[in-house]
Amino acid sequence: MILHDYRPSGNGYKARLLMHLLEIEYEYREYDIIEGATHTPDFLKLNPNGKIPVLELDDGTIISESNAIIFYLSQGTSFWPESLKHQTEVMQWLFFEQYSHEPNVASPRFWLTHLGMNAERELLLPGKQEAGRKALKIMDTHLKDRNWLVADHYTIADIALYAYTHVADEGGFQLSDYPNVQRWLDRVASHPAHSLIRDS
Repeated sequence: MILHDYRPSGNGYKARLLMHLLEIEYEYREYDIIEGATHTPDFLKLNPNGKIPVLELDDGTIISESNAIIFYLSQGTSFWPESLKHQTEVMQWLFFEQYSHEPNVASPRFWLTHLGMNAERELLLPGKQEAGRKALKIMDTHLKDRNWLVADHYTIADIALYAYTHVADEGGFQLSDYPNVQRWLDRVASHPAHSLIRDS
């Protein structure tokens, strides 16, 4: 099994964290997305969309999109709940992460800490951050009386949202404004097999 990835990526971190938690061995190949390494002819054969992460299975099957990867890896484990109700709730959070959270929490981080700012990004940043704060508030409200996003245990919903939330400060967000989110972040990080984004 090969994970094609970029180490600072929260999307790639989702897969790395879950594989670490499940003690899955894999080969790691890194691509510098800033330098365009995911737009070479060889990489585009893996993923025509030119994005990481990509999971290459031993039989040659290719899985792209981070949440599809963690869905695949979680099957038959405690990170994928048993009941249809809870499975559906996990999917709701995975879609929320991709449509409301990741574009508005991850993008400011990427611009400010990796890609750099230009005139267009300067104009877009306040709107992105406002939408990101709304997404974090939704999470904070949901977590008021809950330990986990779904059911009463750690699932891939938590992994998907943890990836960019725990580094949201790098995108200009004040996590102290979301105390329930902070407690949840601490809970995720307290797992004995937890690994950090740059160490996993």
